[in-house]
Amino acid sequence: MTLMQVLQLFGGLSLFLFGMNVMSKALEQRAGKQLKSILGKLTANPLKGFLLGFLVTAIIQSSSATTVMVVGFVNSGLMTLTQSVGIILGANLGAAATPLILSLAGVSGGTGASGFLSVLLTVVKPSFFTPILALVGIILYAFIKKGKKQNTGLILLGFAILMFGMEQMSASVADLAANESFTRLLTIFTNPIVGLLIGIVFTAVIQSSGASIGILQALSSTGAITNGMVIPILMGQNIGTCVSALISSIGASRNARRAAIIHLLFNVFSAVFGITLFLIVRTIFSEALSPFLDKSSSMIGIALINIGYKLISLLLIAPMSKLLVKLAERLIPEKPEHENENIEMLDERLLSAPAIAVQRASDVSATMIGVSFESLKMAMKLLDHYDLKTVEQIRQMEDEVDHYEDGLGSYLVKLSNVSNMSEADNREVTKLLHIIGDIERISDHAVDITITLSELHDQELSLSDAAQKELRVMIEALNAILNLSAQAFLYNDMDAAAKVEPLEQVVDYLKAEIKRRHINRLQNSQCTMAHGFILSDLLTHFERVSDHCSNIAGSVIEIAHDHLDLHEYLQHIKSGSPEFTRQYEEYLGQYSLGEENAPSSKKEA
Repeated sequence: MTLMQVLQLFGGLSLFLFGMNVMSKALEQRAGKQLKSILGKLTANPLKGFLLGFLVTAIIQSSSATTVMVVGFVNSGLMTLTQSVGIILGANLGAAATPLILSLAGVSGGTGASGFLSVLLTVVKPSFFTPILALVGIILYAFIKKGKKQNTGLILLGFAILMFGMEQMSASVADLAANESFTRLLTIFTNPIVGLLIGIVFTAVIQSSGASIGILQALSSTGAITNGMVIPILMGQNIGTCVSALISSIGASRNARRAAIIHLLFNVFSAVFGITLFLIVRTIFSEALSPFLDKSSSMIGIALINIGYKLISLLLIAPMSKLLVKLAERLIPEKPEHENENIEMLDERLLSAPAIAVQRASDVSATMIGVSFESLKMAMKLLDHYDLKTVEQIRQMEDEVDHYEDGLGSYLVKLSNVSNMSEADNREVTKLLHIIGDIERISDHAVDITITLSELHDQELSLSDAAQKELRVMIEALNAILNLSAQAFLYNDMDAAAKVEPLEQVVDYLKAEIKRRHINRLQNSQCTMAHGFILSDLLTHFERVSDHCSNIAGSVIEIAHDHLDLHEYLQHIKSGSPEFTRQYEEYLGQYSLGEENAPSSKKEA
């Protein structure tokens, strides 16, 4: 083999691996919404899980990517260990689609083909359609600046590159069949155990069974690779592909590591059974099988052997799926009862599928806003009934919200750096980055309110009936603005978002009016300065909560309109908008403080 042939081989291999990587990532991006929809329909039904795993892997052309995502789902609590088994089994079969597509490179018109068949065989040859795909791909990628079409262009370019790489590899090794050194080297592959180990090691290094089998298909063009050599190598390649999931499970939850182990166990058991059966059958029926085993393998032959091996493995191992789960649980036992293991709600493994990662971040944000807003509502109820257990619970909830904000902030920054994310997902990430700070501050105000009310309780003070009545009106308005903000955030409800700012202005008015009434009571000796400080603190916290709700709703509206200038937006709606004025007056009537009480000799706040 000349130096030029060696360079051509490695050049072709580089193009092939690069093309497969580009195509696989672009397919994941392009299928993001479909993946989100498909994986959202997960059930404990093993057959549905199997079909989902098969479909997802066939779409994104990578069983490694699917199993890594499964590890992430289990680690995040999105999927149970039992559900993951069906997905993993389906992914194993779905991976057979890649070698089948690659086998098109070996299609030949043949001298005996005539008429329509000859034309058909010529059209399906990659040498015919690959340049066309490359041309269409570069047009879509370079000249059309829309996410979906750019991803489609990358898919076509990636496929074209890997096909060019495959053809270059095949051309560079075509003369090796006559090379004595090469044929002597191949004798080690005649030992099934060696072939199995080589398949494991090589695939583990490049972390892609599709790429590994593609390289084997390219070598088959020499005519020196026999079916008998291919079978053990394929078994090893299916074990080697488990490395990606195993690496991704490091540091994950116990169930996530078990999911990766189940993937490994399935392929190890399949290979052990397969190699044992292969050795026995080859020994007993050596003469009958010799024509098949000694026959030179082809690209399509390798693809079909791979499919046959995977189908037989599924039929034999799938009925033992519960045993795989039990064995994984034995290999990775539960922690002692006194040790707790937190589920990682935001798993970086999901970043490989941005649409799913964005949905997960949205789900966690929804949980965060629920905890934050509930803590505030609980704090406001303390005005009627002070309870130490509730105070402690609110503090714990505030710690939980802080944890959410830290995790979400880091996760969203990483997510925003993921390339080729759809425009809709980009907007969602931007919205979340702007809003989570306001959500966290609301839980801080919940704690501040408990501190103020604790002071009221500890000093055995009480607010006057008039002050309590006025605060209840403001609390009612705050509950309404919290509900509107949550609805706007969770459902991108523009109508709810538009109602927040008029209500926020009413809260501002209520704060000023209650302060004015308090000063009147103070001047009429109906309350003391001590009560006044407490009342002022409560009003300040309430008003700031409404400000944060306004920020949340304003961000929802502005992001939906591809523009974020909250100050400009607020100035616009306040400068004479008829709808804003109507809503403001309606809320002003709904949350009326009523007539101011006449002076009384009773000295309370």
